[in-house]
Amino acid sequence: MRQFTKVALIATTFLSSSGARAENAPGVTAGEIKIGQTTSFSGPASAYSVETVAQVAYFKMINEKGGVGGRKINLISLDDAYSPPKTVEQTRRLVESDEVAFIFQSLGTATSLAVRKYLNDKKVPQLFVSSGADGFGDYKNYPWTTGWPPSYEVEGRIFGKYAAANFPKEKIAVLYQNDDLGRDALKGFRAGLGKIPDDQIIAVSYQSTDPTIDSQIVTLKGSGATVLFDVSTVKFAAQAIRKINELGWDVKHLISYAAVAAVTPAASAEGSKQQFITTAFLKDPSDPGATNDPAVKDYLEWAKAYYPSANPNEFLIRFGYASAQTLVEVLKKCNGDLSRDNIMKQALSLDATVPMLIDGIKLQTSSTQHIPIRQLQLRKFIEGGWQPFGDVVSAD
Repeated sequence: MRQFTKVALIATTFLSSSGARAENAPGVTAGEIKIGQTTSFSGPASAYSVETVAQVAYFKMINEKGGVGGRKINLISLDDAYSPPKTVEQTRRLVESDEVAFIFQSLGTATSLAVRKYLNDKKVPQLFVSSGADGFGDYKNYPWTTGWPPSYEVEGRIFGKYAAANFPKEKIAVLYQNDDLGRDALKGFRAGLGKIPDDQIIAVSYQSTDPTIDSQIVTLKGSGATVLFDVSTVKFAAQAIRKINELGWDVKHLISYAAVAAVTPAASAEGSKQQFITTAFLKDPSDPGATNDPAVKDYLEWAKAYYPSANPNEFLIRFGYASAQTLVEVLKKCNGDLSRDNIMKQALSLDATVPMLIDGIKLQTSSTQHIPIRQLQLRKFIEGGWQPFGDVVSAD
């Protein structure tokens, strides 16, 4: 990931400028909006750093078109190696030394939880955290924090309902990361399964610091399960897919959107018996039905011009692109008032869409709803791409 680190740091520093700071608006000058972020350029979640590279590339396009209200977006992204203590250190640097206007879509559940109280105490917006943990919707205790993607509990509930309806008599295995990511998803999954008895389900966890999850996969296959609900990060999902192929496990693999980027490289391995199903909230160029979609065409043109080394079908690239679109929508709504109070106010009054969201899915926030995306669509992996089936659904 060293190449990505270099790209991000160069791209996020060239816009630095001087000028009078707007009143009550740290990080804002007449020509610039300086924002901060921590991500995992190194460590076990380094695969996610391409989200940042995509955001930098999107903001570059926006800046070349004049920025937002004449101000260019300067994203400073620092490596925290997916380590909460490092996140605390780097976030303090961004707020107290770099004096950013706010924190935008830092990566990770445990990492972002580690700085949530600090940012709320200082009334620094913690916008659109790159995690589906329900805790980022806790508006009562943390009014300066918002999530962005659908919560893992919502996704788990949708997967649970699907499994209960389609595999009611089959043994179900669950692989989950032992933190809020995995526990939220498992809670939702069990709720969605409804009356399926506990002895029909086997769940095993792993730690994000584990070197491998081979033993967990061996245990789950040995249970006789024919369905696997997989709530992992990309690194561990890729390990699971490879081990399942090695064992010749014939399994219906329900994989979280959080790890869907792991599927494409390993799904078509010779002799693989896995059948992949995921959830989606973003349009996908690999879907034959999206060929003529104007939003997809614009996205592909952007990728070709601003991120030519990217695989535009990759979920994490689309995630970074669409989340950057969301932030630009909020900044436009600020109408020139870039005080922290107004930035937070506008982030919590969304009723809009961005082009790469699946039709029928909207961004909706309020003072009591801090997670803007709450709908998903099920998709199957067929002949090298994800194809939708069924309608857009929610957990309700």
